Amino acid sequence: MAVDVGRETGPLRGARLSLSGAFWRRPWLRLLVLLLVPAAAFVAVYAASLGAMLASSFWTTDSFTAEIVHTWTLDQYRTIFNLDDPTYLRIAARTIGMAVAVTVTDAILAFPLAFFMAKIAGPRTRSFLFVMILLPLWSSYLVRIYSWTTILSSSGPLNWMLNGLGLPDANLAFTNKGMWIVFTYVWLPFMVLPVYAALERIPGSLLEASYDLGGRGLRTFRSVILPLALPGLAAGSIFTFSLTLGDYITPLLVGGPGSSLIGNIVSEQSASNLTFAAAYAMVPVAVMVLYIALVKRLGAFEAL
Repeated sequence: MAVDVGRETGPLRGARLSLSGAFWRRPWLRLLVLLLVPAAAFVAVYAASLGAMLASSFWTTDSFTAEIVHTWTLDQYRTIFNLDDPTYLRIAARTIGMAVAVTVTDAILAFPLAFFMAKIAGPRTRSFLFVMILLPLWSSYLVRIYSWTTILSSSGPLNWMLNGLGLPDANLAFTNKGMWIVFTYVWLPFMVLPVYAALERIPGSLLEASYDLGGRGLRTFRSVILPLALPGLAAGSIFTFSLTLGDYITPLLVGGPGSSLIGNIVSEQSASNLTFAAAYAMVPVAVMVLYIALVKRLGAFEAL
């Protein structure tokens, strides 16, 4: 039987009006109610698992039974930061260096493309470029990686084209350079979109004012465009840096014997030495905390 809300009487109507009044007088209360469920899910799924991983990193694994021993120790971190055998430090440095190289390369490639889309291209050209940028994301990540293994192989299209021009083979298959190229391609859309959003918000009147005041080319770019686009670059770098830092599939399929990153070691150790894998996984987490604190000062979250 339907209830006529307009004719509600008694305690039910009073409670409803009281609740509505409380929400109206306190906007923060409405926001709290809306965020309560997703925040609880975030704490239960992400924060709890991260806390469990952190706790596990201070335990040990029995070398004979592979069982976790709940004894608090720093042995896992001593192994990682062992200066006498800096194997894991070298892998961490390679991972961070690759993430930095990919981020810088994507920024250099994305900026002129995003500027053309935001300030020069017409609506049809802009729409076409958006489709071309987003189109690779419609396919599987593995499909894109396997496509690049074919392109970079010794008998692939790249060497075929170079040989046709009388040039030697590129020899990029299963190398760090090849891995850098693949990472740059895969994460480029994640840099283009935030940079485009930042550049699109720059009023054209500012550029005209700079030209009227004698600012040409490099001066306008340095004094007007780059400072206003910096939050977009910082926001895009969060994606490219973090995604490269945690990836292990691309190094596995494209990299060579000396191309292992942190993700590969964590994947390998998780089956036999879970506590060491947890400790090593905390390295990129710590790096990302520091990196996010840095880019936050550049206004990255304003462009997300």
